[in-house]
Amino acid sequence: MRIVIAEDSVLLREGITRLLAEYDHEVVDALGDATRLVDSVAEHDPDLVIVDVRMPPTHTDEGLRAAVDLRGRRPGTPVLVLSQYVEERYATELIATGTAGLGYLLKERVADVRDFVDAARRVAGGGTALDPEVVAQLLVRTRRREPIDALTPREREVLALMAQGRSNSAIAAALVVSDGAVEKHISSIFTKLDLAPSESEHRRVLAVLAFVQSP
Repeated sequence: MRIVIAEDSVLLREGITRLLAEYDHEVVDALGDATRLVDSVAEHDPDLVIVDVRMPPTHTDEGLRAAVDLRGRRPGTPVLVLSQYVEERYATELIATGTAGLGYLLKERVADVRDFVDAARRVAGGGTALDPEVVAQLLVRTRRREPIDALTPREREVLALMAQGRSNSAIAAALVVSDGAVEKHISSIFTKLDLAPSESEHRRVLAVLAFVQSP
């Protein structure tokens, strides 16, 4: 794989670079801040982007905001967030871009080098690697949901396409149904998962999280 890294810690940035090299992967660019991330990806067209959450200048959420911006500009770009923190607001926005080619791992919970490399490969290949603790924290403020198996097979198909970041129109085209039918399915999904309208919670993202968390 060809990889771009955005990580402000020199030691960690160099360590990840050398680790990936041991597994025959090439880091084509290693950034100390997130300001050039979009430009770097445009220049190098990597197979994977690894980004930290808290980066200069404020060390709050610059890396994650850059990842959201990147996925907005270049949909489907494989992104693996590797951080000590779960930043709820932008994490939900990132997941809203689709879980295909997306990972969010907590540094302190990466206990095995091979597991990390496997997660990187999975994300680069269009898969998902979300730490269960990340999902748990993003759902912690919500009420207990109805089991995902309450959904019909068609509703699960719709939810799976939602998890890929597809719009209602794109879902309708993929399933060869009307936009109105998709809207009805999504409304039913929200009802069965007990996702009432809320100004503070993104129902579409919460439904996707419930889907990702399910067996």
